[in-house]
Amino acid sequence: MTINVLFSARDALWPVYQPLLSDGLSAAGLDVRLGRDFAPDDVDYVVYAPNSALQDFAPYTRLKAVLSLWAGVEQIAGNATLTVPLARMVDHGLTQGMTEWVVGHVLRYHLGMDAHIVNPEHAWTPVAPPLAQQRHVTILGLGALGQAAARTLADLGFQVSGWSRTARDLPGVTCHHGDAGLQDALARAEILVLLLPDTPATENILNETSLGWLPKGAHLINPGRGPLIDDESLLAALDADHIAHATLDVFRTEPLPQEHPYWAHPKVTVTPHIASETRPETAAQVICENIRRGESGEPLLHLVNRALGY
Repeated sequence: MTINVLFSARDALWPVYQPLLSDGLSAAGLDVRLGRDFAPDDVDYVVYAPNSALQDFAPYTRLKAVLSLWAGVEQIAGNATLTVPLARMVDHGLTQGMTEWVVGHVLRYHLGMDAHIVNPEHAWTPVAPPLAQQRHVTILGLGALGQAAARTLADLGFQVSGWSRTARDLPGVTCHHGDAGLQDALARAEILVLLLPDTPATENILNETSLGWLPKGAHLINPGRGPLIDDESLLAALDADHIAHATLDVFRTEPLPQEHPYWAHPKVTVTPHIASETRPETAAQVICENIRRGESGEPLLHLVNRALGY
């Protein structure tokens, strides 16, 4: 029986993904029709971007699964019309890109690069930075992205701690979990990296209280989700010199409005949501593998826990 796969994402992505998915599904030995316009009751799988026009899944009575092209699924996880399995995107291209971005910005802070890159006074201050093993880095969020970044930083010699809602065991990383473990994870974080999903439980996880648990002079890096941070509390902590600097890649409103105080703040670096991106070549491999699994009765990869929202 022919499998119908609906591609529901931005128009510009179709010519990129179409040959990759066609080749991958054919190589898997599947008889597939891939397209952008099927009758809803003919669709078996939806390859999906949460910002697509498709928001009502009720007419898709034959649907077996929705396979997201995004790592973040907060825009779709709560959709009451979506009753079939939902898989989020976890692929090695996205993971590698995030790891490189995180490590780069951790090293920027660790090595004190800014003082040498921007040095209008031509100050000669030959003070060497500490070695990595003398620096504490904490990562909030130990999913696929957080674990990859934590392992790489630990391999470089950093003292790495991680925090997650539930218990994790990661060699070379001191793992904390739950409400009780959050303060311990933050207390030694000279450099803090946020890689949590956006859920009701993680919104404003960095607020006036939790920012106060960080050591004075800590640096903050957020490539995770904008709502993880209470913006007013972070600005106050920066102004009070409790937080030395923040590099922010994600925001509550994107693009970040021109009038937002982050743009002009001397202790904030804004990057335009570029920490990592879904790479079509590797993402297509994950999508094809999940369709193969679905057709062979195997468990799908990277299923979303709808109750938790990720």
